[in-house]
Amino acid sequence: MAGPSLRVVSYNVHGLKDDRAALVGLVRDLAPDVLVVQEAPRRFRWRHKCAALADDLGMVVAEGGLPSLGNLLLVSLRVRVHETWCMRYPLTPGRHLRGAAFARGSVHGGSFTVSGSHLATDPGERPVQAALWKQELSRVDGPVIAAADLNEGPGGGAWRTVSDGLTSYGEAPLTFPATLPNRRIDGVFVTPDITIEKYDVADSDRARRASDHLPVVVDLRLPSNDG
Repeated sequence: MAGPSLRVVSYNVHGLKDDRAALVGLVRDLAPDVLVVQEAPRRFRWRHKCAALADDLGMVVAEGGLPSLGNLLLVSLRVRVHETWCMRYPLTPGRHLRGAAFARGSVHGGSFTVSGSHLATDPGERPVQAALWKQELSRVDGPVIAAADLNEGPGGGAWRTVSDGLTSYGEAPLTFPATLPNRRIDGVFVTPDITIEKYDVADSDRARRASDHLPVVVDLRLPSNDG
């Protein structure tokens, strides 16, 4: 028996430094059930800033911000959130502290756990962070959705670590830089019990004004709780 649909958008919003009206309009038009944000507010007044972003988008905060070092999970009112948690990766002196956010949720007829992360630009740090995130993802029972800016493409070791045992999309559009994309460094991965019905990237003039990344838009079909 087919389960409920779920639209997930993964989006590095570039610290909200670009055209906020374009960003808000784009996300509202995409109408995600779950928005996985990288480079969300993580410093001064981060709670207020995350809540204001969610309000602008017509969504609510599930988890993230400072505790997950700028990873933020927003959900529509269609999603019920049951449990949330965050993790932090070890700090390499002189580098950014990074982490991941997790939320266990459900929509009518189906449940899932979603996690978002933003891996290091440094090729020495990135594999360790990918392995730690993967270890935490592997502890989760049931359907899992992992979304991230991995700062490398499908040929990289960190990408392979995260994608191992999960399903993604082979020939997805490029995501970075938004003005003239030449790299696919943003991805969404799901456990095999979740069906990917559509996997795309929102590429438009408005998207190029909104951030330096293009958002990944994925339509999923969750397994039925009755099945």
